[in-house]
Amino acid sequence: MKWIDLPPVWLIGFMAAMWAVAQVAPWPGVEATWAGRAIIGAALLVMVWTAIWFRRRRTTIIPHMQPDALVTEGPMRFSRNPIYAADVLVLIGWGVGLGDALPFVLIPIFAIVIERRFILAEEARLKAAFGDDFTAYKARVRRWV
Repeated sequence: MKWIDLPPVWLIGFMAAMWAVAQVAPWPGVEATWAGRAIIGAALLVMVWTAIWFRRRRTTIIPHMQPDALVTEGPMRFSRNPIYAADVLVLIGWGVGLGDALPFVLIPIFAIVIERRFILAEEARLKAAFGDDFTAYKARVRRWV
């Protein structure tokens, strides 16, 4: 069942919840599918850019696994968690595409779930593995953006 507790599964679950909220409580608005897709596309590019840096440094991108390197290059110069920030962008793009404001209330809840379920544990592993280097990186770069 550990495969269920992965960020993409949470992301898809929140996308489904946002869709459901939009169906149950429709709010007259302008559907902006093209804008939503553009935001999602930008988020996917950030994810790929991040994955490339993790591969270059030969470390895992999978949560709950022990990292082999502290990656501070590429998008990690701007965010300690660029993929999670991109996940939030995906939800924003999804919400824009739905053309309904009400589903946006779920986005902060997603961020809290991701932080508590994954980020805090990942930061503890990075601190244990890289000590002062991680502490210095943490002082320099914000968690989200």
